[in-house]
Amino acid sequence: MKSNSIIITIIAAVAIIVVACIFGNAYRFKYNANNTINVTGNAKKDFESDIVKWTATYSQKSMSLSEASEELKSDRALVKRFLIEQGIAESEIVFNAINISKDFSYHTDANGNSFNTFSGYSLTQTISVESKDLVKVDNASRAISALISQGVELSSNTPSYYYSKLEDLKLALIAEASKNAKARAENIAKESGSTLGDIKKADLGIFQITGQNDNEEYSYGGVFNTTSRFKTANITIKASYGL
Repeated sequence: MKSNSIIITIIAAVAIIVVACIFGNAYRFKYNANNTINVTGNAKKDFESDIVKWTATYSQKSMSLSEASEELKSDRALVKRFLIEQGIAESEIVFNAINISKDFSYHTDANGNSFNTFSGYSLTQTISVESKDLVKVDNASRAISALISQGVELSSNTPSYYYSKLEDLKLALIAEASKNAKARAENIAKESGSTLGDIKKADLGIFQITGQNDNEEYSYGGVFNTTSRFKTANITIKASYGL
């Protein structure tokens, strides 16, 4: 009987210790959780693109493939000469491969039978320009429609604008957003009479690039504007600090 009493006493003591540890850890977790500051740091910067990419397409159609090819060759010479006259370097001009397709006209006879007839060859070629001289390319993209009066069947696309030092800009904004987050946390800690501790966690937001004054909305996957020459880069950081 005495032995059983001792065993029961030991078990009860162990149970009390375990329960005390559980409650102690729970209290410590609650204390740490309640003594954490969660802030969002932000950084943004306006910048100007330094690379422009622009494309235009011209085409010719003829019943003869060789004739269509010669006419397209003539158009190519006119386009190239025009761009060089606009001050664009020949090394920045790239003519892509020619696309050739056969065209057909579809008909229906008196009996309702459908058939088609060959209507000619269509040849299309795209010209690409990539340059750091944005002004010249912008001017050329707007003025190239003048070639239409010379018989060139041409379609000009809107230029796309990029920034060659984008990675450097991202790193600078991340550093700035981190400083902003810490400054906010320090201000909260000071106003609450506490001292800011070490950072516990940090999550980097999505990098957003929008056109200046374009009223573009941020997206979950990030925005990467290429239509505006002048842009704004934005990044956020969510950080948690101990007290």
